Amino acid sequence: MQSFWGLMRAYWFSDRWREAWGLTLIVAFLTAFSSKVGVWFAVASGELVNSIAYFHSPTNEAPLASLLSNAAFLVALVVFKDAGITGTKSFVSATLHRSWRAWLNSRFNDALLDANHTHFHAQHGADTAPDNIDQRIQESIKGMTGGAIGLAMGVIAVASSVFFVGQKLLETSTEVRGFEFLGEYGGLIFALVAVAAYVPVNTWIAVRLGGLLERLSIRMQKAEGSYRGELSTLLRRSFHVASAHGEAVQKTMHERLYTEIDRTWGRLNWINAGYGSFERIYNFVGARVVAYGPGLLPFIHNRIDLKGYITGAELVNSLISQCSWFIHVMPAIATLRANSRRVIDLAQAIESVQEPVNFYRLTGDCEFRYMTQNPVFGLAIHNLRLSHHGHGSEPFLVCDRLGFRRGEWTFLKGESGCGKTSLIKALNGLWPYGGGTIAFPEGVTSFYAAQEVKLLPVTLKELVCLPQGPENHNDATVAAALHKAGLGEFIEHMADETRAGKSWDQLLSGGQKQKLVVARIILHKPGLLFLDEATGALDPESKIAFHQAIRDNCPGVTVISVMHEQAPPRSASGEEFYHSVLTIADGVATKEPLIPSLPPELTEILNRPPQAADGWLHIPRRRLRTSSQS
Repeated sequence: MQSFWGLMRAYWFSDRWREAWGLTLIVAFLTAFSSKVGVWFAVASGELVNSIAYFHSPTNEAPLASLLSNAAFLVALVVFKDAGITGTKSFVSATLHRSWRAWLNSRFNDALLDANHTHFHAQHGADTAPDNIDQRIQESIKGMTGGAIGLAMGVIAVASSVFFVGQKLLETSTEVRGFEFLGEYGGLIFALVAVAAYVPVNTWIAVRLGGLLERLSIRMQKAEGSYRGELSTLLRRSFHVASAHGEAVQKTMHERLYTEIDRTWGRLNWINAGYGSFERIYNFVGARVVAYGPGLLPFIHNRIDLKGYITGAELVNSLISQCSWFIHVMPAIATLRANSRRVIDLAQAIESVQEPVNFYRLTGDCEFRYMTQNPVFGLAIHNLRLSHHGHGSEPFLVCDRLGFRRGEWTFLKGESGCGKTSLIKALNGLWPYGGGTIAFPEGVTSFYAAQEVKLLPVTLKELVCLPQGPENHNDATVAAALHKAGLGEFIEHMADETRAGKSWDQLLSGGQKQKLVVARIILHKPGLLFLDEATGALDPESKIAFHQAIRDNCPGVTVISVMHEQAPPRSASGEEFYHSVLTIADGVATKEPLIPSLPPELTEILNRPPQAADGWLHIPRRRLRTSSQS
């Protein structure tokens, strides 16, 4: 789905092809049938005009009956065409629109929310990140699918109308005086020449105007998406804006973003107004001048009567109208191309991050290797360096060789901005630039707990069970985890998505959310735990309880923790939770023990550099978990 036609046809060659083709064939049949009824309508219009013109003719034995019957037949055709055929076609095409959009939506959601963390990487490619992904999935896909179906129906209508109208024109074609060499096809040829002379020139004008509309539509979508995104961000940081009295700055930002919308909208209005005027003039000239021109000479020379003249003009007008479909829908085509361009760009961005290392190498140095080793050696780091965006960027953090044995708790220490969180992200495959080897203990699950916790709008049990589903854990086990984490008061509400009209994300305080993370840890019992300021919202006593709950319920867990404190917390009895301190200073990470060191021989084994002989394997991305999933 990385090209226009690939995106257009993907649904029809998917696992839901029967549904797609079935609905498409019904729409195509109804569209073609509607074109045939349009020919009947043109003939019926000619009959009605003829009955009016010859109402007082002495040869007309039943003028009123003829007039009323022709009028009734014309009305019946209109009801049958508009209420029956067109109504049914609209319902079926809307169903096709709904099904196609649902399929595309599921494909993009599956692609973004895969185990590769595509949603994360797609937004952090410094030079290639697509803007407003939410708008592309919600608005652009909806507009693109609806527009494409409408345009496809138009193409079918054009083809079927040209066939049926041309067939009728051929039947009614007559010889034209002065052009006898054309024979009985003179009338048909005149009609086709009139259409061929009138439509292409105006189509060229429409294409030029359509190009402007497409560019402005893309620009408008970007401006609208940026403004909407900033409004959504404001709602999330409303407290911080209020506490800092930042309303004036926020308002200036909104005004700047909306100015771009207003400026683009103004240009769009000018182009749309001009296009509307062009289309109205085109329609009038086509229906009242060009359509009546081909039959004028035969009518003047009495080759056809008034009924034949009116019928022929209606048929030519119908042919012009159908062949002018491209002109009528040019604004829709411009919008379709703008929407499809947005969707294609997103598809290309998703595809480009399927190999994150290769993706980040386009904008910087990325030479990470994530592997596994025998679990007895724990977690090992060799020649790790972290840098920022840009090729040749100097590393801001270097770790030559570090080892974290099974059951060891390590406290990360350093000044703000020294790279503590960046190191935690790099260990979890979430820092893009730099290099080095990171060897995980084979068969050990990982859990990453971040400082800011965002909760999904689901039940409390589902929140505790993340990243697994609630069916994997019984209520008693989840209730026990909540109790041990200090959230026992909410056990009776485990099956609720809301409480007092608020979601859990709105109801729980920052500290309670971090206790919820403890409940997840207790429930899943990971072997490797990363705490990235995961106790920042807790008071000193709660921080001790946080650590004690992990110590009591997750035996053998390896913990690497970043905290605000200068010294790691101790238990209520004064015992150390942590065994070692990893200090980051002047861009270098060094590790020292907090408790008596191990024998030199074992320390040498644990800190030795990774070797290929250790049987390392590439670690699957699905091992990496985060408590801040939203």
